[in-house]
Amino acid sequence: MNQLISGDFTETDEPFALFRHWMEEAKASELNDPNAMALATVDADGLPDVRMVLLNGFDEAGFVFYTNTESAKGRELLGQPKAALVLHWKSLRRQVRARGEVSIVSDAQADAYFQGRPRESRIGAWASQQSRPLESRFALEKAVALNAAKYAIGEVPRPSHWTGFRIAPAAIEFWQDKPFRLHDRIQFTKEADGWRKVRLYP
Repeated sequence: MNQLISGDFTETDEPFALFRHWMEEAKASELNDPNAMALATVDADGLPDVRMVLLNGFDEAGFVFYTNTESAKGRELLGQPKAALVLHWKSLRRQVRARGEVSIVSDAQADAYFQGRPRESRIGAWASQQSRPLESRFALEKAVALNAAKYAIGEVPRPSHWTGFRIAPAAIEFWQDKPFRLHDRIQFTKEADGWRKVRLYP
């Protein structure tokens, strides 16, 4: 870990330890949402799609985020369970890229995360038909009010169409800005016996 604290990220051979260190520094540096990431998927025609989501957890098994499975990204991930992500920390002049196979988290993990969300966000998960046409803002507010009344007492259960996806990275790249665009780029590739590390040209 001393190598990571020293700032020479090229010396580590374990990508998730490095990612954890970078994320902690981003939390102290970024003004808003240090866990914001661009998520890329493809539709049934192979056309790419990308949007910003929040990274809600990570460990050696991969990167986890949550969504409505009936949304555009949910349908794309269920149809083609592969994805790519990018986190960019402008204040630190760093970014992390990863891509790999996608799987759904366990019901227990999804339930635990859902119950930790603000009550209003849980109501919103029931009210929003994510990515589908909305006739008016009033229609959304009405759906929120109806679901708030429905779940006025007790816990708000997790909708069956709301869960988490985990990207198990086949590759992770760490990028650090350097003068004159001669950036540092280190790529980790998953192999049967662990991670292989290579330096890339900027």
